[in-house]
Amino acid sequence: MKIKQTLFTGLLMIFSVLYTSAQNSLQKIWETEPNLPIPESVLYSAKGKLLYVAQIDGKPGEKDGKGGIAKVALDGKIIAGDWVTGLNAPKGMGIVGGKLFVADVTEVVEIELKSGKILRKHQIEGSKFLNDLTIDAKGNIYVSDSETKKVHLIKDGKISTYYENLTRPNGLLAVGSDLLIADSGKLLRLGADKKAVTIVEGMDKSTDGIEQVRPGEYIVSCWAGVVYYVKSDGTKQELLNTSADKINSADIGYDSVKKIVYIPTFMKNSVVAYQLK
Repeated sequence: MKIKQTLFTGLLMIFSVLYTSAQNSLQKIWETEPNLPIPESVLYSAKGKLLYVAQIDGKPGEKDGKGGIAKVALDGKIIAGDWVTGLNAPKGMGIVGGKLFVADVTEVVEIELKSGKILRKHQIEGSKFLNDLTIDAKGNIYVSDSETKKVHLIKDGKISTYYENLTRPNGLLAVGSDLLIADSGKLLRLGADKKAVTIVEGMDKSTDGIEQVRPGEYIVSCWAGVVYYVKSDGTKQELLNTSADKINSADIGYDSVKKIVYIPTFMKNSVVAYQLK
């Protein structure tokens, strides 16, 4: 009996080591031409079979009218660099009801997908630096303001403050009834009760985009050039670090079927696609 128990314990230890040593990785597939002026955010559209890229083309917080949205094919070819123009410093994006919603300094811009026409601008009173945006299954829109340390909610056309007293919130991701928030090196989970729980901490403080790989497992990008694979048990793994080459990794997009991560390089004016393994 003791021999069997010893063998069983040994097998468990082996499987545990194999499981914990399994590492994810990113393998570069392609990179666009450097013709996307300061790409800050990438949104993958499964329905459209393309990428939407928010281009600042100026300073991140200025209302200069230089910003816009580009369309990029899934092979990296730029379809239309000026699909939408006249924005300021567009960043996070989300799609619902045939419309693209974009965080743009102090307003959320509503764009018709079919035509690229700007339909409406939702002014967020008191906002200073709207950053990321996510939309839940009910069509509620959440947008972070990194300067005022708040998350705002647009529900049925009405705007309210959803959560505040954060450090420097950026990335947002709606998952079921939860809202994930990337906040200055931490990944927080905000439940329907609005109680914040820390999932992971100790990442680079420039935390930017969040994408879910599977329940409880996420990819978090940091503007400085670091990308992490994090789990709800608090563990994290560095997948990519291009900071030494001064290549940023801003608000990422993700194809959950093909497991492809799309990273906007900001000052390098391109988007890079990586296969997640």
